[in-house]
Amino acid sequence: MGPRPRTRPGRKEELALAKGLRAGFDRTGIPPATPSGPPSPVALDAAGIDAALGAKGSSDGVVYKAVFARRETIFDGHLVLPSGLGATSAFIFQPLGNGRAALSGDCVMLAEEVQNVLGALRRGGIKLVELHNHHLTESPRLFFTHFWAVGDAVELAKALRPAVDATNVVPTSGV
Repeated sequence: MGPRPRTRPGRKEELALAKGLRAGFDRTGIPPATPSGPPSPVALDAAGIDAALGAKGSSDGVVYKAVFARRETIFDGHLVLPSGLGATSAFIFQPLGNGRAALSGDCVMLAEEVQNVLGALRRGGIKLVELHNHHLTESPRLFFTHFWAVGDAVELAKALRPAVDATNVVPTSGV
């Protein structure tokens, strides 16, 4: 006799599972999440950042970010990676006051784009942290660089633009 097919748990089992989870959470002492409204805008020139990058970013009320996904279809073996999954460039601007930001980011590149991107970041005064890859068998082969900088947020976005333009990416949201 083979294994029994998995069936969806009934309402009774779901309730028992939820109660067990609640009891576990209660033992941690961590207060429950409080519902929040829409994120408040960050103290940065978001319109200036958007114009410099040519893409509309978003705020979670703490940081401002812009994300770009590769245009190519990325395969890992026989699997197609969903757009944006493991193939994005993300730029995070944390406000420091007076229009300044701490920038951290991750840029996704093909091998033939790496030198142009790294050069563009360096020319923009952006500090490179590392160059690496995430997958073993993806096609096309992807490379990633992490970087950071501190300065005027709009100027940092302007410094990022040549690196964005050197890659085959599209913003995840339009301007």
